[in-house]
Amino acid sequence: MVRISEFQVKDVVNIADGRRLGHVGDIEINLDTGKIETIIIGQQGRLLGFLGREEEVIIPWSQIVKIGEDVILVRHKGQQYVQQQLDKPK
Repeated sequence: MVRISEFQVKDVVNIADGRRLGHVGDIEINLDTGKIETIIIGQQGRLLGFLGREEEVIIPWSQIVKIGEDVILVRHKGQQYVQQQLDKPK
């Protein structure tokens, strides 16, 4: 079993281009199945979202390749899962 706090300290790295995407800021869980649907990575350098708009990178669970001790490897292609924070209802 893995705790959410353990996900948040791991670096997320895209194996498609070797780029570090950041850290897991949130997850989406399917309440019917109890399974994680996506991990959400917030942009670095923001202070709790107070310093302007924050973009998020949404990674579907199917694109997670490996979860290691220090890193989560993902296969993320382009900007198709990037959303503006303002687009999300509050």
